Amino acid sequence: MPKSLLCFMYLVVTSLSWLSNCVRRIPENQSSEVTFILLGFSEYPDLQVPLFLIFLIIYTITVVGNLGMIVIIRMNPKLHTPMYFFLSHLSFVDFCYSTAVTPKLLENLFVKDRTISFTGCIMQFSFACTFVETETFMLAVMAYDRFVAVCNPLLYTVTMSQKFCSLLVGASYFWSTVCSLTCTSYLLTLTFSGTNFMNNFFCEYATIIAISRSDPYLGQMIAFVLTPLNEIGTLVIILTSYVFIFVTVMKMPSRGGRYKAFSTCASHLTSITIFHGTILFLYGVPNSTNSWLLVKVASLLYTVVIPMLNPLIYSLRNKVVKETIRKLIHTKLLCYKL
Repeated sequence: MPKSLLCFMYLVVTSLSWLSNCVRRIPENQSSEVTFILLGFSEYPDLQVPLFLIFLIIYTITVVGNLGMIVIIRMNPKLHTPMYFFLSHLSFVDFCYSTAVTPKLLENLFVKDRTISFTGCIMQFSFACTFVETETFMLAVMAYDRFVAVCNPLLYTVTMSQKFCSLLVGASYFWSTVCSLTCTSYLLTLTFSGTNFMNNFFCEYATIIAISRSDPYLGQMIAFVLTPLNEIGTLVIILTSYVFIFVTVMKMPSRGGRYKAFSTCASHLTSITIFHGTILFLYGVPNSTNSWLLVKVASLLYTVVIPMLNPLIYSLRNKVVKETIRKLIHTKLLCYKL
């Protein structure tokens, strides 16, 4: 098992221990009497069944696609490169944060009781926040990897060593966990009363703060500092990498060389555009009651839909991955016939 994944599992265990200790310290009347009701898409009763079926199909594709991508990368020695090492972790992150959100969304579409406990809500937010932030940094790391591959191909193997790649992934997991625990520790200090209605389909940071009885100033300042820091920081890395890539590619004398260089970056650029485009759209939505539907739709994109799209984007444009899938299917069919 990769060292970076072992480090992340250690961080998860430590975080769970920290969260459980924090929850125990909360007064009993806060954790036992407080409940949240996730309104989700309850204002559209006629769409509950169709939405349930759509999201069930999306989640099934997400699970099969991302776990399948990890298996394929592990199976094929041709894919044991830094780019696919990062891609396997991207698939792992996509699977995890979709799993933190989608099952509860499906449950709320299927049953009338849409309640979630105080502890369950905090845990859902903590894990979703960790994995979403990790994806943000993982996309930036993959951009740097493409920069080294295109701009310094002769030094690629030396620069992107296994130790350095593990360090980049481990740092992404670590900082994302720190950000998540910072926000979670603040949420645990908030005061709530009785039953609280949340106009969202999962426990999102701003939504939790909006229904609390505490002064939201500190929470808003934490979001004001951490969110732009992470988003702008990763976008600077991505944009800088691709500016250098574009300049380098345009200097190539061969049209075939330029096409090959751009094609290796196309899947990653597609993922970046969809993910960061959705996040930036959320920043631009005005803070008003009428905008909640837009917030829900945008939140659906980055928590439910994007984790499904990433394995499709990377597999459909990659000959080696498609070849491995064909061989795997052929082997399974052959074993079935025998």
